[in-house]
Amino acid sequence: MEQIEKLVTLGERRVRVNLNPSESDYVNEIKVAAAALIDLIDGAAGNPKWTDNELKEWLKLKDLAMIAAEQSAMWAVKAATY
Repeated sequence: MEQIEKLVTLGERRVRVNLNPSESDYVNEIKVAAAALIDLIDGAAGNPKWTDNELKEWLKLKDLAMIAAEQSAMWAVKAATY
């Protein structure tokens, strides 16, 4: 059985960088770039002086940004393999 490379980062797991049945270099580039963006967003540091409400809002915005990056990768892959 072929050994599958372990996905290390959140971004790699979210966009499944190892899943590319078309073996398209373009699909791979899309997924790697989206994974990097998700990881960049995930690594954003909050302000330790925020109130609970400010922290909740920041976390929500951060989550939405990562979800949007994940969705854009999905749509870009769909377009690239159409």
